[in-house]
Amino acid sequence: MSTSHHPRTLVPALLFVGTVVAVISSLGAPLIPAIAAAMETSLADAQWALTVTLLVGAVATPVIGRLGDGPHRRAVVLSVLGVVTLGGLLAALPLGLGWLIAGRALQGFGLGLTPLAIATAREALTGERSHRTVAALSITVVSGMGLGYPLAGLVAELGGVHAAFWAGAGVSAAALVAAAAALPASRISASRSIDVLGAVLLGAGLGGLLLALAEGEVWGWSSPGPWALIAGSAVVLAAWALWELRTPSPLVDLRLARGRIAATAHATALLVGLSNYLLLLAVPVLAQAPRGDGPGFGTSIVVAALTLLPFSAASVLGGRLTRLLADRAGPHVVLPVAALVQSGSFVLFAFGRGELWLLFLVMGVAGLGVGAAFAAFPGLVISAVPPSETGSAMSLNQVLRYAGFSIGSALAAAVLAAATPGGAPAPVDGGYTAIAALGFGVCLLTALLAWLVPARGRRRHPDAAAEQPAAA
Repeated sequence: MSTSHHPRTLVPALLFVGTVVAVISSLGAPLIPAIAAAMETSLADAQWALTVTLLVGAVATPVIGRLGDGPHRRAVVLSVLGVVTLGGLLAALPLGLGWLIAGRALQGFGLGLTPLAIATAREALTGERSHRTVAALSITVVSGMGLGYPLAGLVAELGGVHAAFWAGAGVSAAALVAAAAALPASRISASRSIDVLGAVLLGAGLGGLLLALAEGEVWGWSSPGPWALIAGSAVVLAAWALWELRTPSPLVDLRLARGRIAATAHATALLVGLSNYLLLLAVPVLAQAPRGDGPGFGTSIVVAALTLLPFSAASVLGGRLTRLLADRAGPHVVLPVAALVQSGSFVLFAFGRGELWLLFLVMGVAGLGVGAAFAAFPGLVISAVPPSETGSAMSLNQVLRYAGFSIGSALAAAVLAAATPGGAPAPVDGGYTAIAALGFGVCLLTALLAWLVPARGRRRHPDAAAEQPAAA
């Protein structure tokens, strides 16, 4: 009998697949200082264990979405879970930093699993069960990260950094078994072509930019090397954009970003993602930095991971408050307010990080803003495109979020590396102040862009309005 007839088995399997994405994310920011210590390398080099995962996720997500949007969805999900499991094994084995980063790159493919799980739920389930499962998958990443951060920290504290990656490999292997047992075959018979050149150009452009940010301090910002790489990356990304606008089957349909409201939704997704990862990196580094003349608190990995728990919890709350704010003040108010709330977290980080408990408060405020912003993006996107293009438009929005995540991760590492004197174990206080100032500026820019969308741009696309009357 088809597994599509067993929703009681399918739903837990889909949620388990969604949990893999949370696990991949949880093995990032809190473990960076521990990876640097275990591998006897700098924070900037260890940061690639997070940045490379986000970079691969940004490029792989639309590719995986295309591969899975057809008759081979089940095979794609199982293949991706196999790759993620292999990546976890490479990261877990004591083979050195290069192999750990390679493993984390393979794990980045898993960031494209959630859209496929949602597509499976919509197709294989019906009625209220389908709606509940899609909603649960939508918040699995945030809620799962909240639990995953301290759990990953605890495993790393008890068994070392590699033990955390062994645990991650075990989770993805178990999800592979569950998916193989429960996922039904797709009912879609037509396949979609893959824009290989678009994927190569996007990966090369983003990769070059992140490499310049990560290695700029080593090469020297006064030398032509990093600036030439940044300029070359900009040219490649411009070529990618031109190709995506002209090819009949683009990897990411940039034409869906035309119009003020659509362009605002996508541009602010990039900016919110960037500012989000500035704090997600800086706070665990500050918490674990050794006590002494510097600003660190010398906490364990577990405590550093716990500082991120309020972020996940507040993100869920912020997402729920979005609807209330939209109903009372209008949907156009949500994103500017969310950006201003997030900017408040950077103000707190700038002037109130002298006590450990303040880091918990900083991340809670940040989570409120980020959660509200992420909850607002779907409504903005839906209001700007016809229903037939919703999936492609949301894919573009997700790619830009991941791109923002990876740029924010690399940028934070670059700032902190510049603030770390030669031979010092951690950045000086000015590095964290620079992170706060940079994040505050990005949040203000986000709020300004969102608020300046003219009233005529806030009206929905007529087709979207006909089928999505409650979108916010």
